[in-house]
Amino acid sequence: MSYLGKSYSSSNEGFPLIKLADIIGAILSDNSYGERMIFSIAPLIFASEGDISYILSRKFINNVDICQASAILCNLDILPFIPKSIPCLLSDKPHISLAILGSILYPQDIRIRPITRFIEGISSKASISKNVKFEDNVIIDSMAVISSGVEIGSHTYIGPGSFIGLGVKIGRYCNIGAGVTVVSAFIGNNVVVNPGVKIGSNDFVCIMDNVLSVDDTVDLGRVVIQDNVEIGVNTIIHRGKIDNTIIGENSKIGNQVQIRRNVYIGIGCIIANKVGIGISAFIGDNVFIESQCAIADYINIEDNVRITIKDLSME
Repeated sequence: MSYLGKSYSSSNEGFPLIKLADIIGAILSDNSYGERMIFSIAPLIFASEGDISYILSRKFINNVDICQASAILCNLDILPFIPKSIPCLLSDKPHISLAILGSILYPQDIRIRPITRFIEGISSKASISKNVKFEDNVIIDSMAVISSGVEIGSHTYIGPGSFIGLGVKIGRYCNIGAGVTVVSAFIGNNVVVNPGVKIGSNDFVCIMDNVLSVDDTVDLGRVVIQDNVEIGVNTIIHRGKIDNTIIGENSKIGNQVQIRRNVYIGIGCIIANKVGIGISAFIGDNVFIESQCAIADYINIEDNVRITIKDLSME
């Protein structure tokens, strides 16, 4: 069972350590190892020749004596604990350097891949309505449903079992994962929507009179997702009531986030996992919201704010 702990993904033709050091802005601890080739990333106890491993904290140095990696990424404080036979890439911010290494060694995994590696064009098992417009090199995977009036830009991928509703527009170079629902929405270019996301559904709203009767209400708005946005697994983004729900460009939204109707999220925001954002909340540019925070209805958050679970965001 020696394969346990290895990456599921295939890697690349390899990079010499000295080149990786230059790309990520790290220092190679011993230049005599500069031409040693690195092909993949692996944890300490599973790493072997050709792998680079990593130690992000002193808490994780216990297994370094048995490590068989060709190199280790760490900071200068960790270097004294590393066997001299293993060269190190020394970084002041190893967490960030590890993320960059992943994008270099596994570029194909930055994007969602078709469930079948060799699929091209439109699967014979997809359901495509009339009056749809596809640009070049669109991929529609099996069991996807594309409704009438949909427009999809070039090099966009729609995953298996996804539903694209009436009149939805999706830009170029987008990746829509498996089991995604998109209705009442416009999606820009280079957008990544991970599996299970629901975009454009009606929010839960009821109007109660003095005798507690409940009337259904009508939602007329859309969801507008601008360019270069990523949306995490099982997140829900509700359409606007009259106006639109808007997600600004270059924003990243984590897993299991709920964004209610008429929310505005600005440019370059990061919304971590399991955040709830209430009705008509306004979130400025470059805002970070930590996991499990709740943002109340009608809150106005200015630019460049960082909100943690200890902050009060209910006033």
